[in-house]
Amino acid sequence: LSARPHCAGKMAAAGRALGAAALLSPWWLRAPCRAYGAAAGAGGGGGGGGGRLLLGAAFALGGGAGLYLAARQRLWEHSAAELPAGSLQLTLYQYKTCPFCSKVRAFLDYHGLPYEIVEVNPIMRKEIKFSSYRKVPILLANAGSPLQLNDSSVIISAIKTYLISRRNSLEEIVSFYPPMKTVSEEGKEVFEYGNKYWLMLDEKETKRIYPVKEVRVEEMKWRKWADDWLVHLISPNVYRTPREALASFDYIVREGKFGTMEGLFAKYVGAIAMFFISKRLKKRHHLQDDVREDLYKAVNEWVKAVGKHRLFMGGNQPNLADLAVYGVLRVMEGLEAFDDMMFHTKIQPWYERMEEVIQKAAV
Repeated sequence: LSARPHCAGKMAAAGRALGAAALLSPWWLRAPCRAYGAAAGAGGGGGGGGGRLLLGAAFALGGGAGLYLAARQRLWEHSAAELPAGSLQLTLYQYKTCPFCSKVRAFLDYHGLPYEIVEVNPIMRKEIKFSSYRKVPILLANAGSPLQLNDSSVIISAIKTYLISRRNSLEEIVSFYPPMKTVSEEGKEVFEYGNKYWLMLDEKETKRIYPVKEVRVEEMKWRKWADDWLVHLISPNVYRTPREALASFDYIVREGKFGTMEGLFAKYVGAIAMFFISKRLKKRHHLQDDVREDLYKAVNEWVKAVGKHRLFMGGNQPNLADLAVYGVLRVMEGLEAFDDMMFHTKIQPWYERMEEVIQKAAV
């Protein structure tokens, strides 16, 4: 990093902590093995000084949020009902507190699919060096031949299609979601995935899953809403005040392997950096001065869409929109933003039903 090792060590520590800020554990007070946070993408700083490393890690939050929880295990086998012999073998590469990764886990858990998790370091990302696609989640699936699936919504749509319709191979199904190169608002080339909210079903299968057209349209609309709007409310709320940002980094440092001095440096520099970056995100997404109001409004909008006469948007069982919204929101569990949301909105009954049904599926 730098010719001065003492300073470089401190900057590296701050970089690791800020990358850690890309994912924060949901149950950080109640169950530390989970994670809270917000961010997608990948964060890296390549060489050129600690400042660039911090900034690079911070901008990983811009696409969706995040805080990297230094995982005590890098490989963890998920306990779920086994599938018949010859079925899917799945490995999920993730940041534990990334909302997009949380979406995929909620989907896999609800469908009782066993999978392994590899926790990715958001700075170096050595765990995904095999991939030219440098974001998470990445799902490696083997249904007879190995296949890499990118993008959380593509992963969910492709695997759901495969579970419903075994007419096509998983490889063929994934080909229905082609990557398309486009240019972002910042002028960078990025890949978007066509049709990513569609399930590729024939007419008979479609009628079985979606009895009326409106059911499919509603599910797709709210899945897209979770990706395009809800996820961008996480970081500004998690790092809303210096106190909230500091509380987040205090947890990261306590859980990570830091020396006394480098831990203090990482904690305070990281918290200050994320506090200011959250303000930049607030401006980018045109949020109100009190970002909690945007969170409350969005959550109540979701509750209203579900309605009073349905347990879930999917009816008696969650659909893909339910799983997406739940996956995004749960990365805030254990944080002040989550508690405020539960107190000031009408989300709690639906949220607790989601927790219960996913826990039952896992058992």
